[in-house]
Amino acid sequence: MQRRSFLKHAGLGAVATGAVVSTPAFAQDMPSLSWRMASAFPAALDLRIGAGEQFCKFVSESTGGKFNIRHFPEGEIVPAADLLEAVSTNKVECGHGSSRAFHAKSPAFCFDASVPFGLNARQMNAWMSEGDGLRLTRELFKPEKIINFPLGNTGAQMDGWYTKEIKRQADLKDLKMQVAGLAADVLARLGVAPQPVSQAPLAEAFEKEGLQGIAGAGAYDDAKLELNKVAKYYYGPGWCVPGEQLSLYINDDAWNKLPKHYQSVLQAAALAAHGSLTARYDARNPAALAQLSANGTQVRAFPRSIMDMAFEATQQVYQDLSAKDARFKAIHDSYMGFRDSEMHWFRLTENAYGQYVAVALSGR
Repeated sequence: MQRRSFLKHAGLGAVATGAVVSTPAFAQDMPSLSWRMASAFPAALDLRIGAGEQFCKFVSESTGGKFNIRHFPEGEIVPAADLLEAVSTNKVECGHGSSRAFHAKSPAFCFDASVPFGLNARQMNAWMSEGDGLRLTRELFKPEKIINFPLGNTGAQMDGWYTKEIKRQADLKDLKMQVAGLAADVLARLGVAPQPVSQAPLAEAFEKEGLQGIAGAGAYDDAKLELNKVAKYYYGPGWCVPGEQLSLYINDDAWNKLPKHYQSVLQAAALAAHGSLTARYDARNPAALAQLSANGTQVRAFPRSIMDMAFEATQQVYQDLSAKDARFKAIHDSYMGFRDSEMHWFRLTENAYGQYVAVALSGR
C-alpha cells in the first residue's frame, strides 16, 4: 500500500472534518462484521481511550451499523504488555496503543511513536504521510502480521516528576526513576538508575521502593494518574517524548479479508480520530497545568547543561543501536534526516513567534 493512501481515499475529507458520513448505498450489500479492539490504555486515560472509541464509532456510523468494533480498555482482554502478540495471532482483530511499549522486542518500534529529541506532532504527521515513515514502520510490523495506522498524537509532553530539584548532573546520579524504553537507555548514561514499572500502587512504590522520579506525559494525563501526589517537582520540556503518536494495529489476515470499502472506512476513521486527539490535549493541558500549579506542583525547566548532556547521550545511544541493527539505522536515518530538514523552517516561523509572544505577555 502506498504511504499516502491513508490520506487520499474517497470520503476522507468529510470524515476528517468531523462530519458523520451518511449511510452509503453500498452498506446494504456489505457483510455484517464484528471485531474487537484491545486497548493498551487504562480507563483513567480518558482521552487516549476516547480516541479508540471515536474510531469505532466512526466505523459503525460510516457503514450503517454493518461493521462494528467493540472497544476494550487495557486488561479486559489482554494486558498492555501482550497487545502486540494478541493482534499478531488474531486473538483480537485490532489494537490501539503506543509502539514505545515494544522497545524490548526492538527499539526500532519506538520510531512509530516517539523517541528522545525526535519529531513533534506536526513533524511526525509529515514524516508518516509525506516522508517514508508509514512505509518504513509497516515494513517493521510486517513480520508480526500487523498493519499499522496512526491513531492519535498527544502533542508536546513534559519530562517527569521528581522528589527533588534537578540543577546539575550530580542530582541525577543513582536517582531511582520509573522510566522505560529509549528514555531509560539515555537516562542511564546520565547516571539515573531506571526502575521497572512497579506492580505496587504508585504511592507505595515511592515510599517502600525509594523511587525518586517517574516519567510523565502531559499535564492532563499526569493529573488523571495523580502523579502530583507522589512527587513535587514537574520538569520540562519533554525531550524524551516530544510528541507521542499512538497507533492502530490491525491483523493483516483480518485486514485482507475486508471489502475494499471497509478498508477505506477504517483508514478514514483512523485519520479522523488521529487529528482530533491532538486538539483535545492542546485544549486541556494548559488548564490542567494551571490546576497542578495551584495545588502545589513546582513546575521547572531543565537547565541548559542538563539538556545538552541528554542530547549528547541520546546521540551515543542512537549510534550504538545503529551499529548493531541495520533496520534501526535505516529508520533512524530517515526519521532524523526528516527532523533536521524541518528545523530551520520551524525555528524561523513557529518557534520564533511563540518565543516572542511568551516574552511579550510576560511583560504585561
